[in-house]
Amino acid sequence: MLHTFVAYVEDLPGVLTRVASLFRRLNINIHSLTVGRSEREGLSRLTLVCEASAEAGHRIRASLFKLENVVDVDDIAQAPAVTRELALIKVAASSQSRSQIFELVEVFRARIVDLTSESLMIEMTGVESKIEGLIEILREGDCRILEICRSGKMTMRRGHHTSSVLKAMGAGQPETAEEPSQVEVKLIAESE
Repeated sequence: MLHTFVAYVEDLPGVLTRVASLFRRLNINIHSLTVGRSEREGLSRLTLVCEASAEAGHRIRASLFKLENVVDVDDIAQAPAVTRELALIKVAASSQSRSQIFELVEVFRARIVDLTSESLMIEMTGVESKIEGLIEILREGDCRILEICRSGKMTMRRGHHTSSVLKAMGAGQPETAEEPSQVEVKLIAESE
């Protein structure tokens, strides 16, 4: 079973090493790992895909959450989500094969991002199977693939907002007596 974990981690050196070491200790291979800035300042969003049983998935999530510098973890493998991957594919292209490649790129709704006299670079965003389909057709044809660069999977839940997203939208949960609202903080600061 494939598990997709989305974790918010502090943007500090060594965090990725801790995550990778955890998976090494659990003897679980990471299929895909993508890390980038998030909507929360000082935190990065880490999307990690691995194969493990349902029981192991719960253990992985708990272990990730226990790691230092990990703020939040969610296993969204069974949740409705949008998943995309980015691929850059450099293909050898002669003057005879260019038109065929251009047609293929159009069919797959990709685009050409670099063009030289001997090669061209295709950029494609989509689900993994769509990218694999383009690569397979390029390999079956007269095209010679020179280089492939792929991002890991990027996944986001459909219609589900985390508390941080709700807070950013101004529709957060009701505040408790211990946590004054921003308005109360501003009034206190102005009165002093």
